Amino acid sequence: MSIQPRPPIYPDPCAAFYAGAEPVPTVTTTQMVEVDRAMVEDYGISLLQMMENAGRALAGQARRQLGGSVVGQRITVLCGAGNNGGGGLVAARRLQDWGAQVDVTLVHHPDEYHGVPQHQLQILQALHRPVHSAGLPSPGAALTIDALIGYGLNSAPQGRAADLIHWANDQAAPILALDTPSGIEVGSGQVFQPAIHAAATLILALPKQGFLHPEVQPLLGTLLVADIGVPPELYLRLGLEVSSIFARQDTVALSCQQDLGPSGEASPTA
Repeated sequence: MSIQPRPPIYPDPCAAFYAGAEPVPTVTTTQMVEVDRAMVEDYGISLLQMMENAGRALAGQARRQLGGSVVGQRITVLCGAGNNGGGGLVAARRLQDWGAQVDVTLVHHPDEYHGVPQHQLQILQALHRPVHSAGLPSPGAALTIDALIGYGLNSAPQGRAADLIHWANDQAAPILALDTPSGIEVGSGQVFQPAIHAAATLILALPKQGFLHPEVQPLLGTLLVADIGVPPELYLRLGLEVSSIFARQDTVALSCQQDLGPSGEASPTA
């Protein structure tokens, strides 16, 4: 299948991310695993809470991308069986609540969803909202949401996940990716095939280290970061200083600072 071209967000390699004038650090995969662990085990902030925060932020960003209202809009949400897919299921529910026509497409049979993602799927089932685990979605949606694979990917997508990535890239609808476009190893920045070509990526917590890799940046689209409730004390434990980037709103746009040129100056670009 052909891939609809998405213009790279940055014409030159990105050296650092900024929210306004504030630098935003990147995190490694190991650090994100520790963030998730500490949130639950050390601070008592449950995975369910984080997933609801992520899904609400994703739905809100989808609404903004569609002009401020989703009433009557067709949206396809592609959901894996992990926590990324669980966030997609939350977003699908919220968008349906707001009046959108949402096609929820699962990578696996519903019986293969477990834990908190299973809980989110069961909410949709209790509401008698249809989900599909076979075939490809119908074309013609206004927006596709990629919630297939999160930061834990370490090999090329296979099977139905790969088929859905190819399908999404072949559509005219822009793709909004949750946390990372599916198909990217976010620690090293390795791009597997296939990989989502996103029009926008809604990052959870902090941008991933691999997003600075030149091969990754054309796949990210517009970068935004969402607050999922990680306390600054946790970041400090990891040696990360995170300013109050969410002081005014819980989703903020990121800009890029390119490598220093011969003059020693760097110009942030939106």
